[in-house]
Amino acid sequence: MTIKKDQLLIDQILGGDKQIFSVLVDRYKNLVFTLCLRLLKNREEAEEVAQDSFVKIYKSLNKFKGEAKFSTWVYRVTYNNCLDFLKAKKRKFQELSVDAYDGFEIQDLDNAIDILEEKERKSAILSCINMLNEDDAFLLTLHYYEDQSVKEIAEIMNLSVANVKVKLYRGRKQLAVILKRRLSNDMLLNYGK
Repeated sequence: MTIKKDQLLIDQILGGDKQIFSVLVDRYKNLVFTLCLRLLKNREEAEEVAQDSFVKIYKSLNKFKGEAKFSTWVYRVTYNNCLDFLKAKKRKFQELSVDAYDGFEIQDLDNAIDILEEKERKSAILSCINMLNEDDAFLLTLHYYEDQSVKEIAEIMNLSVANVKVKLYRGRKQLAVILKRRLSNDMLLNYGK
């Protein structure tokens, strides 16, 4: 249903109703910002590149042919924009601090403990994902946090499906090593040497 709604909005924008673009921005702003943040690992830069991505999306909206989902195309434009930004800055990425509050309502103590444990796990995994190189972090984020299929990731990152599968496998292996190392260090700190 969203695909048809997106196409209708795109047609209206291309027909001259430029104000409608704000609906697409509202629909995809969290997705675009999350992807920028995952690749750039800096909130201010992610905000800047996310805004720039929407400018590029708007200016090249007439190039969207509908061969893939609009969300896939948005991912692709954003991904390429992030890569361009990284190339221009040629900087090393920094650790990302993860904001652990998602706005859950806690109704009882058991529920609170479960929520805290889940947030702690997610935070640890996200922290470890951020230790991977930008492409691997982006790929794992698309697959596990944005629920993109291997085929969609291949389109976004301009890779073959087989290459995405290999990169996912290698990324998971690297992530497992980082998590194992982190857990070992945490156990040593918590329980002595």
